[in-house]
Amino acid sequence: MAGCTLMGTFEHTIDAKGRMAFPAKLREKLGLSFIVTIGLDNCLYVYSNEEWEIFTDKLKTLTGTKAKAAKMLIINAANVEPDSQGRILIPPNLREHAGLDHDVTVLGVINRAEIWDTARFKEYSGQITNEMLSEALEDLAF
Repeated sequence: MAGCTLMGTFEHTIDAKGRMAFPAKLREKLGLSFIVTIGLDNCLYVYSNEEWEIFTDKLKTLTGTKAKAAKMLIINAANVEPDSQGRILIPPNLREHAGLDHDVTVLGVINRAEIWDTARFKEYSGQITNEMLSEALEDLAF
């Protein structure tokens, strides 16, 4: 799956048992099972098994405080498999980290997906200004 670009925004709901339909377009690229862990900004990161291996190989190079912080990504990781209806079960500790209780937004973000509480994502994305976007594109020589 390395080299597959994940993209798009998908809105779903999570049920009381912690199950949510995971977007088919992203499932196709992530594979039959994938890894969900804590992410920055109180969202969850979702990696294909191949991308997870690349990511953890990089984590192994960290030392000191960075290694201690990175350990949180490993100890909170869960391997998930979509059921026959395309739903995944998000463990309670991950739901709590991301504040997931009903409305969720799933994003394809290049080499990973992210799962956000919809209200939190709207607040986060509302902070991105045209000026910030312009500066980012300048750095990429667009």
